[in-house]
Amino acid sequence: MAFAYFPHTEEDIREMLGKIGASSLDELYSDVSPEFIFKGEFDLPEAMSEMDIRRRFSEMAGRNRSLTVFCGCGAYDHYSPAVIAPLISRAEFLTAYTPYQAEVSQGTLRYIFEYQSMITMLTGLDCANASMYDGATAAAEAMMMSLACTRKKHRVLLSRTLLPQVMEVVETYAGYHGVELGYVSEDKGATSLESLREQLAAEDVAGVLVPSLNRYGIIEDLEGFADAVHARKALLMVYSDPSSLAVLRTPGEWGADIACGDCQSLGLPLSFGGPYAGYLACRQEFVRKLPGRIVGRTVDMDGRRSFVLTLQAREQHIRREKATSNICSNQSLMALYVTIYLSLMGPEGMREVNSLSYGGAHYLHDRLLGTGLFEEAFDRPFLKEFVLKTCLPVKELQQTLCDNGFFAALEVGEGLVSFCVTEKRTKEEIDALVSCVEAMKQHGNRSLRESDI
Repeated sequence: MAFAYFPHTEEDIREMLGKIGASSLDELYSDVSPEFIFKGEFDLPEAMSEMDIRRRFSEMAGRNRSLTVFCGCGAYDHYSPAVIAPLISRAEFLTAYTPYQAEVSQGTLRYIFEYQSMITMLTGLDCANASMYDGATAAAEAMMMSLACTRKKHRVLLSRTLLPQVMEVVETYAGYHGVELGYVSEDKGATSLESLREQLAAEDVAGVLVPSLNRYGIIEDLEGFADAVHARKALLMVYSDPSSLAVLRTPGEWGADIACGDCQSLGLPLSFGGPYAGYLACRQEFVRKLPGRIVGRTVDMDGRRSFVLTLQAREQHIRREKATSNICSNQSLMALYVTIYLSLMGPEGMREVNSLSYGGAHYLHDRLLGTGLFEEAFDRPFLKEFVLKTCLPVKELQQTLCDNGFFAALEVGEGLVSFCVTEKRTKEEIDALVSCVEAMKQHGNRSLRESDI
Protein backbone atom coordinates (compact mmCIF):
# COMPACT_ATOMS: atom_id res chain seq x y z
CA MET A 1 0.00 0.00 0.00
CA ALA A 2 1.13 3.56 -0.68
CA PHE A 3 0.20 4.70 2.83
CA ALA A 4 0.65 2.41 5.81
CA TYR A 5 -2.38 3.70 7.75
CA PHE A 6 -4.91 3.79 4.92
CA PRO A 7 -7.25 0.78 5.08
CA HIS A 8 -7.65 0.26 1.30
CA THR A 9 -5.46 -2.25 -0.50
CA GLU A 10 -4.15 -1.71 -4.04
CA GLU A 11 -6.86 -4.09 -5.21
CA ASP A 12 -9.55 -2.05 -3.40
CA ILE A 13 -8.31 1.12 -5.10
CA ARG A 14 -8.27 -0.47 -8.58
CA GLU A 15 -11.81 -1.76 -8.06
CA MET A 16 -13.12 1.66 -6.97
CA LEU A 17 -11.37 3.42 -9.86
CA GLY A 18 -12.85 0.90 -12.28
CA LYS A 19 -16.36 1.61 -10.97
CA ILE A 20 -16.05 5.31 -11.87
CA GLY A 21 -14.12 4.74 -15.10
CA ALA A 22 -10.80 6.25 -13.95
CA SER A 23 -7.44 4.67 -14.73
CA SER A 24 -5.44 6.17 -11.85
CA LEU A 25 -5.64 8.34 -8.73
CA ASP A 26 -3.98 11.16 -10.63
CA GLU A 27 -6.87 11.13 -13.09
CA LEU A 28 -9.20 12.07 -10.24
CA TYR A 29 -7.43 15.45 -10.15
CA SER A 30 -7.35 16.00 -13.92
CA ASP A 31 -9.71 18.98 -13.63
CA VAL A 32 -7.32 20.80 -11.30
CA SER A 33 -5.03 23.22 -13.10
CA PRO A 34 -1.36 22.09 -12.95
CA GLU A 35 -0.34 25.46 -11.49
CA PHE A 36 -2.23 24.60 -8.31
CA ILE A 37 -0.67 21.17 -7.83
CA PHE A 38 2.32 21.10 -5.48
CA LYS A 39 5.31 19.41 -7.14
CA GLY A 40 8.07 20.02 -4.61
CA GLU A 41 9.17 18.13 -1.54
CA PHE A 42 7.46 18.72 1.78
CA ASP A 43 9.67 20.38 4.38
CA LEU A 44 9.15 17.78 7.07
CA PRO A 45 11.62 16.88 9.83
CA GLU A 46 13.18 13.47 10.10
CA ALA A 47 11.53 10.86 12.28
CA MET A 48 12.06 11.41 16.01
CA SER A 49 11.77 9.34 19.14
CA GLU A 50 8.91 10.02 21.53
CA MET A 51 11.23 11.89 23.92
CA ASP A 52 12.59 14.03 21.10
CA ILE A 53 9.09 14.86 19.90
CA ARG A 54 8.01 15.90 23.40
CA ARG A 55 11.14 18.01 23.74
CA ARG A 56 10.52 19.59 20.34
CA PHE A 57 6.93 20.54 21.10
CA SER A 58 7.86 21.86 24.55
CA GLU A 59 10.44 24.07 22.88
CA MET A 60 7.88 25.36 20.38
CA ALA A 61 5.31 26.00 23.13
CA GLY A 62 7.93 27.95 25.06
CA ARG A 63 7.99 30.58 22.33
CA ASN A 64 4.49 31.68 23.34
CA ARG A 65 4.34 34.53 25.83
CA SER A 66 1.94 34.03 28.70
CA LEU A 67 0.38 37.41 29.46
CA THR A 68 -1.89 38.40 32.33
CA VAL A 69 -5.21 39.25 30.67
CA PHE A 70 -6.93 42.55 31.41
CA CYS A 71 -8.97 42.61 28.17
CA GLY A 72 -12.51 41.47 27.46
CA CYS A 73 -14.58 42.58 24.47
CA GLY A 74 -16.53 39.32 24.35
CA ALA A 75 -13.82 36.86 25.51
CA TYR A 76 -13.12 36.78 29.24
CA ASP A 77 -10.43 35.14 31.35
CA HIS A 78 -12.70 33.51 33.92
CA TYR A 79 -11.65 30.66 36.19
CA SER A 80 -12.37 27.14 34.98
CA PRO A 81 -12.60 24.41 37.68
CA ALA A 82 -9.91 21.75 37.21
CA VAL A 83 -12.36 18.84 37.24
CA ILE A 84 -13.99 19.87 33.93
CA ALA A 85 -11.09 18.99 31.60
CA PRO A 86 -10.77 15.31 32.62
CA LEU A 87 -14.54 14.84 32.52
CA ILE A 88 -15.02 16.18 28.99
CA SER A 89 -11.94 14.23 27.84
CA ARG A 90 -13.77 10.93 28.19
CA ALA A 91 -13.89 9.19 24.81
CA GLU A 92 -17.69 8.98 24.64
CA PHE A 93 -17.88 12.80 24.82
CA LEU A 94 -15.00 13.57 22.48
CA THR A 95 -16.56 11.62 19.61
CA ALA A 96 -20.17 12.75 20.21
CA TYR A 97 -22.37 12.95 17.14
CA THR A 98 -25.87 14.41 16.86
CA PRO A 99 -27.92 12.02 19.04
CA TYR A 100 -30.60 11.02 16.54
CA GLN A 101 -30.94 7.49 17.99
CA ALA A 102 -32.42 8.13 21.41
CA GLU A 103 -32.07 4.46 22.41
CA VAL A 104 -28.27 4.67 22.46
CA SER A 105 -27.84 8.40 23.18
CA GLN A 106 -29.52 8.97 26.54
CA GLY A 107 -26.34 10.36 28.15
CA THR A 108 -25.75 12.94 25.42
CA LEU A 109 -29.43 13.85 25.24
CA ARG A 110 -29.59 14.30 29.00
CA TYR A 111 -26.69 16.73 29.28
CA ILE A 112 -27.99 18.75 26.31
CA PHE A 113 -31.36 18.89 28.07
CA GLU A 114 -29.67 20.05 31.28
CA TYR A 115 -27.71 22.67 29.31
CA GLN A 116 -30.91 23.99 27.72
CA SER A 117 -32.60 24.10 31.12
CA MET A 118 -29.74 26.11 32.62
CA ILE A 119 -29.79 28.58 29.72
CA THR A 120 -33.52 29.16 30.22
CA MET A 121 -32.88 29.80 33.93
CA LEU A 122 -30.15 32.34 33.13
CA THR A 123 -32.12 34.15 30.41
CA GLY A 124 -35.56 34.02 31.99
CA LEU A 125 -37.07 32.65 28.77
CA ASP A 126 -39.04 29.48 28.06
CA CYS A 127 -36.98 27.52 25.53
CA ALA A 128 -33.35 27.15 24.49
CA ASN A 129 -31.47 25.14 21.89
CA ALA A 130 -27.97 23.70 21.60
CA SER A 131 -25.17 23.62 19.03
CA MET A 132 -24.70 27.31 18.27
CA TYR A 133 -21.11 27.92 17.15
CA ASP A 134 -20.45 31.13 19.09
CA GLY A 135 -22.12 34.34 20.21
CA ALA A 136 -21.79 36.16 16.90
CA THR A 137 -23.42 33.42 14.82
CA ALA A 138 -26.09 32.97 17.52
CA ALA A 139 -26.91 36.67 17.06
CA ALA A 140 -27.12 36.16 13.30
CA GLU A 141 -29.46 33.20 13.83
CA ALA A 142 -31.58 35.38 16.12
CA MET A 143 -31.83 37.95 13.32
CA MET A 144 -33.01 35.29 10.85
CA MET A 145 -35.40 33.93 13.44
CA SER A 146 -37.03 37.34 13.95
CA LEU A 147 -37.72 37.55 10.21
CA ALA A 148 -39.21 34.05 10.17
CA CYS A 149 -41.45 34.85 13.14
CA THR A 150 -42.83 38.19 11.96
CA ARG A 151 -43.03 37.59 8.18
CA LYS A 152 -43.65 40.32 5.60
CA LYS A 153 -41.11 42.50 7.38
CA HIS A 154 -37.62 42.78 5.97
CA ARG A 155 -35.62 45.08 8.22
CA VAL A 156 -33.69 44.36 11.44
CA LEU A 157 -32.23 47.05 13.71
CA LEU A 158 -28.84 46.72 15.41
CA SER A 159 -27.64 48.83 18.30
CA ARG A 160 -24.36 50.64 17.65
CA THR A 161 -23.20 49.50 21.10
CA LEU A 162 -23.09 45.81 20.18
CA LEU A 163 -19.68 44.13 20.15
CA PRO A 164 -17.99 44.90 16.81
CA GLN A 165 -17.42 41.23 15.95
CA VAL A 166 -21.09 40.48 16.54
CA MET A 167 -22.15 43.30 14.22
CA GLU A 168 -19.74 42.15 11.50
CA VAL A 169 -21.06 38.57 11.49
CA VAL A 170 -24.70 39.71 11.55
CA GLU A 171 -23.97 42.07 8.66
CA THR A 172 -22.39 39.21 6.69
CA TYR A 173 -25.43 36.98 7.21
CA ALA A 174 -27.76 39.84 6.30
CA GLY A 175 -25.84 40.59 3.11
CA TYR A 176 -26.21 37.05 1.79
CA HIS A 177 -29.85 36.68 2.85
CA GLY A 178 -31.07 39.97 1.45
CA VAL A 179 -31.88 41.37 4.88
CA GLU A 180 -31.99 45.15 5.22
CA LEU A 181 -30.27 46.45 8.35
CA GLY A 182 -30.85 49.66 10.24
CA TYR A 183 -28.85 51.04 13.16
CA VAL A 184 -29.88 52.47 16.50
CA SER A 185 -27.59 55.29 17.59
CA GLU A 186 -25.76 55.41 20.88
CA ASP A 187 -26.12 58.20 23.42
CA LYS A 188 -23.22 58.65 25.85
CA GLY A 189 -22.14 55.06 25.44
CA ALA A 190 -25.57 53.38 25.60
CA THR A 191 -28.36 52.53 23.14
CA SER A 192 -30.64 55.50 22.49
CA LEU A 193 -34.33 54.78 23.10
CA GLU A 194 -35.23 57.93 21.15
CA SER A 195 -33.24 56.71 18.12
CA LEU A 196 -34.97 53.32 18.38
CA ARG A 197 -38.42 54.91 18.29
CA GLU A 198 -37.47 56.93 15.22
CA GLN A 199 -36.29 53.80 13.39
CA LEU A 200 -39.42 51.85 14.35
CA ALA A 201 -41.71 54.48 12.86
CA ALA A 202 -41.31 52.97 9.37
CA GLU A 203 -43.36 49.90 10.46
CA ASP A 204 -41.08 47.56 8.49
CA VAL A 205 -38.93 46.28 11.37
CA ALA A 206 -38.98 42.56 12.16
CA GLY A 207 -36.60 42.63 15.10
CA VAL A 208 -34.28 44.78 17.19
CA LEU A 209 -30.98 43.48 18.60
CA VAL A 210 -29.54 45.30 21.62
CA PRO A 211 -26.90 44.33 24.19
CA SER A 212 -27.27 43.87 27.92
CA LEU A 213 -23.58 44.54 28.63
CA ASN A 214 -22.35 46.56 25.68
CA ARG A 215 -19.06 47.01 23.83
CA TYR A 216 -17.90 49.54 26.43
CA GLY A 217 -18.76 47.25 29.35
CA ILE A 218 -21.70 49.49 30.27
CA ILE A 219 -24.79 47.90 31.81
CA GLU A 220 -27.57 49.00 29.46
CA ASP A 221 -30.87 50.29 30.85
CA LEU A 222 -33.45 48.68 28.55
CA GLU A 223 -36.50 50.13 30.30
CA GLY A 224 -39.16 50.93 27.70
CA PHE A 225 -37.45 49.07 24.85
CA ALA A 226 -39.83 46.08 24.83
CA ASP A 227 -42.90 48.34 24.86
CA ALA A 228 -41.58 50.40 21.94
CA VAL A 229 -40.66 47.32 19.91
CA HIS A 230 -43.83 45.34 20.61
CA ALA A 231 -46.01 48.34 19.81
CA ARG A 232 -44.72 48.02 16.24
CA LYS A 233 -45.27 44.23 16.23
CA ALA A 234 -41.54 43.52 16.11
CA LEU A 235 -39.40 41.26 18.32
CA LEU A 236 -36.87 42.39 20.90
CA MET A 237 -33.60 40.43 20.92
CA VAL A 238 -31.06 40.91 23.73
CA TYR A 239 -27.40 39.91 23.41
CA SER A 240 -26.10 39.06 26.89
CA ASP A 241 -22.97 37.80 28.60
CA PRO A 242 -24.51 34.77 30.38
CA SER A 243 -22.16 34.98 33.36
CA SER A 244 -23.48 38.46 34.15
CA LEU A 245 -27.08 37.21 34.13
CA ALA A 246 -26.47 35.73 37.59
CA VAL A 247 -26.63 39.29 38.97
CA LEU A 248 -28.20 41.49 36.26
CA ARG A 249 -31.78 41.63 35.00
CA THR A 250 -32.40 38.82 32.54
CA PRO A 251 -33.59 39.29 28.93
CA GLY A 252 -36.89 37.81 30.04
CA GLU A 253 -37.25 40.47 32.73
CA TRP A 254 -36.57 43.17 30.14
CA GLY A 255 -39.43 41.75 28.03
CA ALA A 256 -37.23 40.22 25.33
CA ASP A 257 -38.61 37.67 22.89
CA ILE A 258 -35.22 36.17 21.99
CA ALA A 259 -31.91 36.07 23.86
CA CYS A 260 -28.52 35.19 22.43
CA GLY A 261 -24.87 35.41 23.35
CA ASP A 262 -21.61 33.54 23.85
CA CYS A 263 -21.15 30.93 26.58
CA GLN A 264 -17.38 31.53 26.67
CA SER A 265 -17.73 33.48 29.91
CA LEU A 266 -19.07 30.32 31.57
CA GLY A 267 -15.62 28.88 32.20
CA LEU A 268 -14.57 28.15 28.62
CA PRO A 269 -10.81 28.86 28.25
CA LEU A 270 -9.75 31.70 25.97
CA SER A 271 -7.82 29.19 23.82
CA PHE A 272 -6.61 31.78 21.30
CA GLY A 273 -10.19 32.42 20.18
CA GLY A 274 -12.07 29.13 20.39
CA PRO A 275 -13.82 26.79 20.24
CA TYR A 276 -16.65 28.55 22.04
CA ALA A 277 -20.42 27.97 22.13
CA GLY A 278 -23.31 30.29 21.44
CA TYR A 279 -26.71 30.15 23.08
CA LEU A 280 -30.13 31.02 21.73
CA ALA A 281 -33.33 31.14 23.79
CA CYS A 282 -36.85 32.37 23.13
CA ARG A 283 -40.41 32.54 24.35
CA GLN A 284 -42.56 29.43 23.94
CA GLU A 285 -44.60 30.90 21.08
CA PHE A 286 -41.49 31.11 18.85
CA VAL A 287 -40.00 27.69 19.58
CA ARG A 288 -40.87 26.26 16.15
CA LYS A 289 -38.56 28.81 14.52
CA LEU A 290 -35.67 28.04 16.88
CA PRO A 291 -32.77 26.50 14.87
CA GLY A 292 -30.28 23.89 16.06
CA ARG A 293 -31.00 20.99 18.38
CA ILE A 294 -33.81 20.95 20.91
CA VAL A 295 -33.92 18.05 23.37
CA GLY A 296 -37.19 17.24 25.11
CA ARG A 297 -38.04 15.12 28.13
CA THR A 298 -40.54 12.28 27.91
CA VAL A 299 -41.11 8.79 29.33
CA ASP A 300 -40.36 5.41 27.80
CA MET A 301 -42.76 2.46 27.52
CA ASP A 302 -42.03 1.56 31.15
CA GLY A 303 -42.79 5.06 32.40
CA ARG A 304 -39.15 5.97 33.07
CA ARG A 305 -37.87 9.48 32.38
CA SER A 306 -36.03 9.67 29.04
CA PHE A 307 -34.90 12.22 26.47
CA VAL A 308 -35.38 12.68 22.72
CA LEU A 309 -34.65 15.21 19.99
CA THR A 310 -37.80 17.21 19.27
CA LEU A 311 -38.97 19.52 16.46
CA GLN A 312 -36.05 18.46 14.29
CA ALA A 313 -38.14 18.52 11.10
CA ARG A 314 -37.12 22.18 10.71
CA GLU A 315 -33.50 21.30 10.12
CA GLN A 316 -31.93 21.49 6.70
CA HIS A 317 -31.30 17.76 6.42
CA ILE A 318 -35.05 17.07 6.28
CA ARG A 319 -36.69 20.23 4.87
CA ARG A 320 -33.86 22.04 3.15
CA GLU A 321 -35.92 24.51 1.16
CA LYS A 322 -37.89 25.56 4.27
CA ALA A 323 -35.02 25.56 6.74
CA THR A 324 -34.57 28.65 8.88
CA SER A 325 -30.92 27.80 9.50
CA ASN A 326 -27.94 25.79 8.35
CA ILE A 327 -26.71 24.97 11.86
CA CYS A 328 -25.74 21.32 11.56
CA SER A 329 -22.42 20.58 13.30
CA ASN A 330 -22.78 19.25 16.83
CA GLN A 331 -21.26 21.74 19.28
CA SER A 332 -22.38 19.73 22.30
CA LEU A 333 -18.90 19.14 23.76
CA MET A 334 -18.74 22.85 24.57
CA ALA A 335 -22.32 22.71 25.84
CA LEU A 336 -21.24 19.89 28.16
CA TYR A 337 -18.33 22.03 29.37
CA VAL A 338 -20.76 24.84 30.21
CA THR A 339 -23.18 22.41 31.89
CA ILE A 340 -20.49 21.03 34.20
CA TYR A 341 -19.26 24.56 34.98
CA LEU A 342 -22.72 25.80 35.94
CA SER A 343 -23.40 22.64 37.97
CA LEU A 344 -20.20 23.16 39.95
CA MET A 345 -20.60 26.90 40.48
CA GLY A 346 -24.30 27.05 41.28
CA PRO A 347 -26.13 30.35 41.91
CA GLU A 348 -23.91 31.29 44.87
CA GLY A 349 -20.69 30.62 42.97
CA MET A 350 -21.90 32.63 39.97
CA ARG A 351 -22.77 35.56 42.20
CA GLU A 352 -19.32 35.37 43.79
CA VAL A 353 -17.64 35.40 40.36
CA ASN A 354 -19.47 38.61 39.50
CA SER A 355 -18.86 40.17 42.91
CA LEU A 356 -15.10 39.59 42.70
CA SER A 357 -14.99 40.81 39.09
CA TYR A 358 -16.98 43.93 40.00
CA GLY A 359 -14.72 44.75 42.94
CA GLY A 360 -11.52 44.27 40.96
CA ALA A 361 -12.76 46.26 37.94
CA HIS A 362 -13.82 49.24 40.06
CA TYR A 363 -10.55 49.14 41.99
CA LEU A 364 -8.52 49.24 38.74
CA HIS A 365 -10.82 51.94 37.35
CA ASP A 366 -10.22 54.20 40.34
CA ARG A 367 -6.47 53.51 40.44
CA LEU A 368 -6.07 54.43 36.77
CA LEU A 369 -8.01 57.66 37.21
CA GLY A 370 -5.71 58.42 40.12
CA THR A 371 -2.67 58.42 37.85
CA GLY A 372 -3.90 61.56 36.12
CA LEU A 373 -3.36 59.89 32.72
CA PHE A 374 -6.98 58.80 32.27
CA GLU A 375 -10.42 60.34 32.57
CA GLU A 376 -13.99 59.09 32.43
CA ALA A 377 -15.34 58.33 28.96
CA PHE A 378 -18.91 57.53 30.05
CA ASP A 379 -20.53 58.19 33.39
CA ARG A 380 -22.53 54.95 33.39
CA PRO A 381 -22.57 51.78 35.52
CA PHE A 382 -20.32 48.84 34.58
CA LEU A 383 -19.73 45.34 35.90
CA LYS A 384 -16.28 43.97 35.02
CA GLU A 385 -15.26 45.94 31.96
CA PHE A 386 -14.87 49.70 31.43
CA VAL A 387 -13.55 52.29 29.00
CA LEU A 388 -11.44 55.35 29.81
CA LYS A 389 -10.02 58.24 27.80
CA THR A 390 -6.24 58.47 27.89
CA CYS A 391 -3.75 61.17 27.01
CA LEU A 392 -1.08 58.51 26.40
CA PRO A 393 -0.27 57.25 22.89
CA VAL A 394 -2.35 54.05 22.81
CA LYS A 395 0.20 51.94 20.91
CA GLU A 396 2.94 52.96 23.34
CA LEU A 397 0.69 52.18 26.31
CA GLN A 398 -0.16 48.74 24.91
CA GLN A 399 3.48 47.92 24.14
CA THR A 400 4.68 49.01 27.59
CA LEU A 401 2.05 46.86 29.28
CA CYS A 402 2.83 43.92 27.00
CA ASP A 403 6.56 44.23 27.71
CA ASN A 404 5.72 43.95 31.39
CA GLY A 405 3.52 40.87 30.93
CA PHE A 406 0.05 42.41 30.59
CA PHE A 407 -2.50 42.14 27.78
CA ALA A 408 -4.54 45.28 28.37
CA ALA A 409 -5.75 48.66 27.08
CA LEU A 410 -7.71 47.43 24.06
CA GLU A 411 -8.43 50.40 21.79
CA VAL A 412 -12.17 50.82 21.17
CA GLY A 413 -12.19 54.33 19.76
CA GLU A 414 -10.05 57.42 19.26
CA GLY A 415 -8.20 57.80 22.55
CA LEU A 416 -10.53 55.27 24.24
CA VAL A 417 -9.09 52.13 25.85
CA SER A 418 -10.87 49.23 27.47
CA PHE A 419 -9.88 47.23 30.55
CA CYS A 420 -11.49 44.13 32.04
CA VAL A 421 -11.03 42.43 35.41
CA THR A 422 -12.33 38.96 36.25
CA GLU A 423 -12.21 36.99 39.49
CA LYS A 424 -8.83 35.56 38.43
CA ARG A 425 -7.04 38.90 38.75
CA THR A 426 -5.43 39.64 42.11
CA LYS A 427 -4.87 42.97 43.82
CA GLU A 428 -1.12 42.48 43.33
CA GLU A 429 -1.58 42.07 39.57
CA ILE A 430 -3.77 45.17 39.38
CA ASP A 431 -1.27 47.21 41.38
CA ALA A 432 1.56 45.99 39.14
CA LEU A 433 -0.33 47.12 36.02
CA VAL A 434 -0.94 50.55 37.53
CA SER A 435 2.76 50.78 38.46
CA CYS A 436 3.66 50.28 34.79
CA VAL A 437 1.38 53.16 33.85
CA GLU A 438 2.82 55.39 36.56
CA ALA A 439 6.32 54.59 35.29
CA MET A 440 5.27 55.85 31.87
CA LYS A 441 4.14 59.09 33.49
CA GLN A 442 7.47 59.51 35.28
CA HIS A 443 9.37 58.76 32.09
CA GLY A 444 7.27 61.35 30.24
CA ASN A 445 7.98 63.99 32.89
CA ARG A 446 11.70 63.19 32.70
CA SER A 447 11.70 63.54 28.93
CA LEU A 448 9.92 66.88 29.22
CA ARG A 449 12.49 68.23 31.70
CA GLU A 450 15.39 67.05 29.49
CA SER A 451 13.87 68.76 26.44
CA ASP A 452 13.56 72.01 28.43
CA ILE A 453 17.29 71.87 29.19
